[in-house]
Amino acid sequence: MGLIYSKQMLGAAAALALFTAAVPANAQTRAETLRYVTGAAVNTLDPNIPGSTREAFAVSLSTYDRLVSFGRKQLNGKWVFDLDTIRGELAESYTVSPDGLKITFKLRSDAKFQDGSPVTAEDVKWSLDRAVTAKILGKAQLLTGSLTDASQFKVIDASTFEVTLPQPDKLALPNLATVYPIIINSKLAKAHATEEDPWAQAWLKENTAGSGAYIVETFKPGEQVILKRNDAWNRAAGDKQAFFKRLIIQSVPEPATRANLVEKGDADIVIDLQASDAQALEAKGKLQVISTPQYNAITFISMNNQMAPFDKPDVRRAVAYALPYDDMFKAALFSRGDLLAGATWADGKPPSGAFPIKQPIKLDLEKAKAYLKAAGYPDGFSTTFSFNVGQSATAEPMAALLKESLAKIGIKVDIQKLPDAQMSTQITEKKLPFFTEGIVAWLPSTDYFYRNFYTGNQRWNYSSIDNAELTAVAQKARFEADKAKYEADGKMLNAMNFDLMPQIPLWQPSQDAVMASNLTGYTYQFHRQVDYRDLSRK
Repeated sequence: MGLIYSKQMLGAAAALALFTAAVPANAQTRAETLRYVTGAAVNTLDPNIPGSTREAFAVSLSTYDRLVSFGRKQLNGKWVFDLDTIRGELAESYTVSPDGLKITFKLRSDAKFQDGSPVTAEDVKWSLDRAVTAKILGKAQLLTGSLTDASQFKVIDASTFEVTLPQPDKLALPNLATVYPIIINSKLAKAHATEEDPWAQAWLKENTAGSGAYIVETFKPGEQVILKRNDAWNRAAGDKQAFFKRLIIQSVPEPATRANLVEKGDADIVIDLQASDAQALEAKGKLQVISTPQYNAITFISMNNQMAPFDKPDVRRAVAYALPYDDMFKAALFSRGDLLAGATWADGKPPSGAFPIKQPIKLDLEKAKAYLKAAGYPDGFSTTFSFNVGQSATAEPMAALLKESLAKIGIKVDIQKLPDAQMSTQITEKKLPFFTEGIVAWLPSTDYFYRNFYTGNQRWNYSSIDNAELTAVAQKARFEADKAKYEADGKMLNAMNFDLMPQIPLWQPSQDAVMASNLTGYTYQFHRQVDYRDLSRK
């Protein structure tokens, strides 16, 4: 214990020393500075660079503007982003044509880039052309909103911009609020472009050309980013500046050190503590702990539907009824989140077309044995169960309980802890028979979940399900404008999903934001990072 304690204290001391060094003597006061610690790292200033971390996404939200952004709503008493409320960011207003094929944006007359030049429709055109043309991350995301080609983007005049869609798509506008379609100072970017790099990707990885709330002061990839407020920016709630004059975003790999820093007041906010640490700090009552179930995220157990014995639906059903859901939830997450098992469906039908939806499954070993027998495996079988070593804190206790319970119906499980790169490769190559992972939908509509995670021969179809009827309904729902019909499609998808049982939803884990008692404004965001512009001190 003494050695562990000493390492934690040394780590905290080193982190505090870096914090102190980061703020020059003439800098803003402590009250005007937000200090954020994370176990990961900011590895690029352009969120579109392949391999960008979520921490990099958060920085880009503060250094760049988009045309629009999400509003927020209360969900079970917590503030979360609102997919159905789209407000202007660089756009002063927008209108959608009656046929749903054109979206016209009127830009704010006072919008300026951080070098003082005005934001024009030409800049918007260049930026969105880049998003769908260059070999960058944004292309795949914008495709989900029918934004695929530069010909869809048109400059009407210096302050008016138009997007044309091939057919009405309810996710076109929300896609423009995601992290990728940043609006770039095109003149500045072009000055650093080359024939080999016409979109200035190399330069923008380490430099910014935005109009956002904060300006990069120091960028040390993988270590620390310091941002200063852009006093000309006034797009926070109520057309105000961002509250904090300076942001310090620092990588602190050890969870215990992060917990120590926020407890001592040397950091203001952290969102990636272990559940046990968050629970312990909450119990002490000195800090705010806002625990928000990640309503656009799901942790699941997946089975390869193309690989024996999991190619048999009855085998998958047997596994589903052999899991000790409550015990796994307590062991992995201390019950912090929403469990997705244990529901009751009247008449066996899903009560909602929303996704995810609580499933009518619970531990029932006799039912599990009956399904195994019906599948032709009365004595069970042997298999491997894999998880990412980086998820060990939650996956290991869950896997141990899974192994113990499945043994009771004759399924012998060998647990494999795989390095992140190996796990990712084997998932992509569809080589894992049985594993746990998580999915996140930035735009959490029912059809988006099903189209991206349950159809096609692509990486994110973790279960490799290939069901023509489910695929057809999901594709139909994508463009269904009638809300009642969309709800009916959602119920049909949920019913098919439960019947096929391609994978087993476990829970929606909470995001525990642990912060100083005088911070306010925290909102759970689609990218599962802090939006620094939301925060202020009481």
